[in-house]
Amino acid sequence: MKVTFDGNICKHSGECVKRSPEVFKVIDGNMVIDTNKESDDNIRATVAKCPTGALKCVDE
Repeated sequence: MKVTFDGNICKHSGECVKRSPEVFKVIDGNMVIDTNKESDDNIRATVAKCPTGALKCVDE
């Protein structure tokens, strides 16, 4: 699974970082996503909580 991030619509609520800090990190002002750190189900649950839809799950 891949997760995409659209920085143009992100409102920086931090839900992703709060819910899955091992997967979603901001490093030097850039969103870094490592989907190997949690199960697909947990990542999907976190992505579903994104209030703007800036995060999307894409099955590969």
